[in-house]
Amino acid sequence: MSFFKKLRDRMFRSSDKLGEGLDALVADPGPAPEPETPGLIGRMFGAGDDPRRVLDDALLENLEDLLIRSDMGADTAVRVTANIAEGRFGKRISSAELRTALAAEIARIMEPVARPLPIFGHKPQVVLVVGVNGSGKTTTIGKLASQFKAAGKSVVIAAGDTFRAAAVEQLQVWGQRAGVPVLTAPEGSDPASLAFDALTRARADGADLLLIDTAGRLQNRTDLMEELAKILRVLRKVDPTAPHNTLLVLDASTGQNALSQVEIFRKIADVSGLVMTKLDGTAKGGVLVALADKFGLPIHAIGVGEQIDDLAPFDPDDFARALVGLDA
Repeated sequence: MSFFKKLRDRMFRSSDKLGEGLDALVADPGPAPEPETPGLIGRMFGAGDDPRRVLDDALLENLEDLLIRSDMGADTAVRVTANIAEGRFGKRISSAELRTALAAEIARIMEPVARPLPIFGHKPQVVLVVGVNGSGKTTTIGKLASQFKAAGKSVVIAAGDTFRAAAVEQLQVWGQRAGVPVLTAPEGSDPASLAFDALTRARADGADLLLIDTAGRLQNRTDLMEELAKILRVLRKVDPTAPHNTLLVLDASTGQNALSQVEIFRKIADVSGLVMTKLDGTAKGGVLVALADKFGLPIHAIGVGEQIDDLAPFDPDDFARALVGLDA
């Protein structure tokens, strides 16, 4: 199954909700003028299988509300709606045309941020992975490690969330599957010490990539900030240029909370790129559009399930079409 088909099928809660909303906007003409000739209303506002409606202020206002409900955010929804109106205002539009126009506008916003995780010649390339607990950090690291190993890269994983035994065990399972070493420390150990050992080991082994998991406790941001700052300090004792990427993993089902998480982690960890998981479990995939529009951070990958091939590089056209319920 292609990733687009998987994305389209598994985002059905988002795509169906948004697509059905677009269909309803076009199917509901609102107050209509008296017809001058029989059938005029049918031709203007919809007849048969291709209902059409004049793109007027009422339709645009309803479209804006629909986009906000899909978690696109008010500012982004206003801009998207205004751009769709340009050149179309006062003209009759079908549901299919509205979907296509919306997909094109979403793809335009997303195109500048769609960038694969950059791979540098520097060895080892240190990738620090941050995010709140439950966002899919650990699974994302496991999938990335497996995919890079399959592509011929040598990878080392550091299980730096030393306070959650489940996270360590999960990484060990992924490491066994992929044939990738997973460095661990006793529960409650200093994560910075583990990061130091892992980078020293990765450098000695000539590894291409070192992926470091981190804790995601936001209840006390001061503690988390100090912990991450210490990890950065010890990494830079071994390699002054590390980390080379800081990935923030976000859970799509958190909706607008994803925006505040980006704000927090940019301050704490100088985030360089995003991965969004669990797009298969949310009815509000529009938050990814809001993130792109507000922050402009690279979106490296998106996830739609638990299997290794359920994480793929972000494709803005595929995402936009899947979100509005269009086929490939």
